[in-house]
Amino acid sequence: MEITALLADPAAWVALVTLVVMEVVLGIDNLIFISILTNKLPPESREKARKIGIGLALVMRLGLLGTVAWIVQLTNPLFTAFGHDFSWKDLILIAGGLFLVYKATKEIHHSVDTEDHKEDLVGGGSKVVQMSFAAAIGQILILDLVFSIDSIITAVGMTPHLPIMIVAVVAAVTVMLIAATPLANFIERNPTIVMLALAFLLMIGGTLIVEGFGVHVPKGYIYAAMAFSAGVETLNMVVRNARQKKTGGQTRH
Repeated sequence: MEITALLADPAAWVALVTLVVMEVVLGIDNLIFISILTNKLPPESREKARKIGIGLALVMRLGLLGTVAWIVQLTNPLFTAFGHDFSWKDLILIAGGLFLVYKATKEIHHSVDTEDHKEDLVGGGSKVVQMSFAAAIGQILILDLVFSIDSIITAVGMTPHLPIMIVAVVAAVTVMLIAATPLANFIERNPTIVMLALAFLLMIGGTLIVEGFGVHVPKGYIYAAMAFSAGVETLNMVVRNARQKKTGGQTRH
């Protein structure tokens, strides 16, 4: 279908809006990981790393869109084990999920164990060794690949029109680029948010693993749980701030 025909087709616009929303939601996982990881870098390098990491995600997704026929083949079965036909997509999801679970678990451990901060990504201790710029970009690239393949396969399943996919991917990555620094700054200012974000990554990693084994987990449940937890933590922050203000006022009197 030509571009002009797509512009005049209401169904194409509905598909575009739906796909943009879906891509933005799927990008939340990637954005949380990038925010936590880049907060480990020196302050002057953080924004640059975020832009490079998100830029790589855009390049990767646009590149994968150019090989849609190959991407679709990633869902073809390779072998059967445990009663499930495993494809390249399944193996990539399992590998990415394991990596995410490993990183999230390690950082939760380092956040709880104040005596061990040698490889902490989160920060907060005087003995923290900052991650190198190259290491941060490398780890972002690994997760970019996993989330990009999942994103493109989702896009292919929602619309057959490549221009719609391209516009949706560019729009979603633009939103990620705009939101990256504010989200990273918010996470850094609120240590409890860091722990919540790591818990989110742990849950997302587990979801990727079970989906790789053929167990479909509705994304709506995952993001609803994340939204609920974030809402509860927001209320906790409001209560803490109110108590601090009240305590400060009483101290001044």
